[in-house]
Amino acid sequence: MKLCISSARIRFGILLTFLCMIATISCARAARPEVAPPADFGAEAKLLYRVVACSGDAALPARLDPQIINAHCQTLKARMARYRRVYLSRAQPFLATLRPDNLPDTVVYPFGGGDLLAALTTYPNARRITTLSLELSGDPRRIMSLDDKRLSDSLDVVDRSIGGLLTANDSTSETLKSTQQGDLPGQLSYFLVALAVHGYEPVSLRYFRVESNGSLHYYSEGEIRGMENRLASAQHREWTSPDFSEAFANSELAFRPMGGQGPLRIHRHIGANLANSSLKKHPGVLRYLESQGRVAAMTKAASYCLWNSRFSFIRNYLLANMVFMISDGTGIPPEFAHQAGFVQETYGRFNGAKCFDDCPSDRYSDQFQDLWASQPERKLGFRYGYLDTKGSYHLLVTRRAPVATP
Repeated sequence: MKLCISSARIRFGILLTFLCMIATISCARAARPEVAPPADFGAEAKLLYRVVACSGDAALPARLDPQIINAHCQTLKARMARYRRVYLSRAQPFLATLRPDNLPDTVVYPFGGGDLLAALTTYPNARRITTLSLELSGDPRRIMSLDDKRLSDSLDVVDRSIGGLLTANDSTSETLKSTQQGDLPGQLSYFLVALAVHGYEPVSLRYFRVESNGSLHYYSEGEIRGMENRLASAQHREWTSPDFSEAFANSELAFRPMGGQGPLRIHRHIGANLANSSLKKHPGVLRYLESQGRVAAMTKAASYCLWNSRFSFIRNYLLANMVFMISDGTGIPPEFAHQAGFVQETYGRFNGAKCFDDCPSDRYSDQFQDLWASQPERKLGFRYGYLDTKGSYHLLVTRRAPVATP
């Protein structure tokens, strides 16, 4: 009898312990708030791809006049075809001869504006691309509610602004400023045109903020609704103030080859001022970049920022983490590159920096002239970024010096 009572007590104790464990787990789960999934604007991206980049098969809303879109596409498709025929056919084979084997498939492009186009031209095998610039990506949702008048006006703006990118392979500061307002997201539109030119299609579109530790927090639909009235801030006092929510500053665009074959690739754009003073306030940007490991880098038409001591943080990041870089004369000056163990090869001609009265130092222009003069002239048949003082094409390769063997 005592044995039966003891066994019953043991069984009851085990049951009570089990129930307490379940209750504890349930309470812990209840205490943790549910993490909402990131909002995905893939549908908006695909519609913008159809309307703005004239590619893909997204259905057009009945309210939009297809003739307006067709007129825009007639102009844009001719420009894209010309870019492929005149520029891409020269630049891409040449750039392929410069890239070493076993290059990292992660690319960082500071001062890149909306120039995913050149990133894919320069590094067509890249799997992850990060561009950084003062310009913010933009709100993709307005395409869902445009009437014909607003659509026509907006596409006219796109036609005027994207011409420089598809003809001179460059965008002016004034053009880039204009992308920060309007019914169509200017920077995102540039990204989608770049995909169309290179034969890719968008798959998903998410927005994020960069945390102080360098991790990325992707916004949920609820978070974006809560940020509707918080307009994004211009990243520089001379830049146009955005007319969209701060939620749409930084974008992550997943894309793949048209037709769905091949692995997904990722383009992230971070709207950031890369001056030292700003990076001190927002250290997560550099920490995010450092988390990418070894990278291939590029820059062009970058206002000579990498010459400037006020941008030494981003310059030092590149020197510490890149293994290879293609640039124009706005790249890293020889004295910094050589001190960090890099060698530089010159292409085309460089007769001095055309700085528009804002050169940080003539010293680096002289260094680049000496560098070009010290090497045999290697022909360059296309423009890559700025022209020099005599209108010459020029290009610079910066690569790590080979390790000497004993």
